[in-house]
Amino acid sequence: MASSSSSKLLFCILASIFLVTSAQNCSNYTFPANRTFTTCKVLPFLEANLHWNYNSSSTEVSIAYRAKQDSKGWVAWAINPTRQGMVGSEALVAFHNSTDSMIAYTTQITSYSPSMQRANLSFQVSNISAEYLNNEMIIFATIGPLGNGTAVNHVWQGGLSVLNDIPQMHPFSSQYLQSFGQIDFQAV
Repeated sequence: MASSSSSKLLFCILASIFLVTSAQNCSNYTFPANRTFTTCKVLPFLEANLHWNYNSSSTEVSIAYRAKQDSKGWVAWAINPTRQGMVGSEALVAFHNSTDSMIAYTTQITSYSPSMQRANLSFQVSNISAEYLNNEMIIFATIGPLGNGTAVNHVWQGGLSVLNDIPQMHPFSSQYLQSFGQIDFQAV
């Protein structure tokens, strides 16, 4: 019986260390070029984090979405203005293009087989850029003004390959299918 209690205690200690380490990966992360963000959230799937600064006077939010990714893959972060989930979302996508430069652009996700072609969004996006650092892809952008409040449905995603500068379909395992939720940029 004592062995069982010791095992449970060890498990709890290791779980606590993991949770503290996860939180540190978000709040203590140092961005290149002295970029700083006041708020961050460790997202529950795809080893991803969302960092942001919300400006209440302009209702704009500056974001940094970062996720573990192989250099041949792609990442995306999106807002779905009408519902939760992928279809209907408006995305920022990033990857290494055919000249091996990191690029980022906006696209509409109108179906379960989206074109991933460049497209304008229903909200303004400025200062969009991407970097690849320490096996992570990072998308930077300013979004807004936010017209419908500070709480939004968001989706994050990644895929394993890019062909002719077009991100290819992501895997269908549970972590890819569950990577959506709601976030409030004004909440701290």
